[in-house]
Amino acid sequence: MAKSSFVSLMLSIFYIASAAASASTTSSSAGAANFIKASCTATTYPALCVQSLSLYATSINQSPRQLIQTALAVSLDKAQSTKTFVYKLTRFNGVQPREKAAIKDCFEEIDDTVDRLAKSVKELKSMGSSKGKDFQWHISNVQTWISAGLTDENTCVDGFAGKALNGRIKNSIKARFVHVERMTSNALALINKFGSKY
Repeated sequence: MAKSSFVSLMLSIFYIASAAASASTTSSSAGAANFIKASCTATTYPALCVQSLSLYATSINQSPRQLIQTALAVSLDKAQSTKTFVYKLTRFNGVQPREKAAIKDCFEEIDDTVDRLAKSVKELKSMGSSKGKDFQWHISNVQTWISAGLTDENTCVDGFAGKALNGRIKNSIKARFVHVERMTSNALALINKFGSKY
């Protein structure tokens, strides 16, 4: 009988400890989710911002630095997948010469964007705990490279202007580039906000 009381007591203690740990984790997750939502209000596309960053709430926690690194990494990932998509289109046969030229230009533009975003990710990581002028120098580099990446993305879409280039390829490329542009714009807005606080 004493043995069963002891087991019951131990199970009760284990249950209470588990419930407390679970409540703490839930509270932390809710705090991270709220932090992401509040931070995303500074972006042009807040719903997309929340959607793309919520998957990483536990790693972002409530760290502004982790938030911008994650936003930029997610943007880079989307740009890389778009680059792969456009590369495959450059190998596609049966495309009009003007369309082929526009696809090739888009590949060059997205390649530049990927390069600039990758440099920005490295710059943020190398920034460490810089302060003052060093911090501003790193942030300025990142802002410049991301802005140039946004220009590249817009240049690609502009290359498909005109009715002669209407069709599935144009629509597919445009949809992907617009998505990358919005993700990149959100990352830049978060970085601008982060940079203005320090």
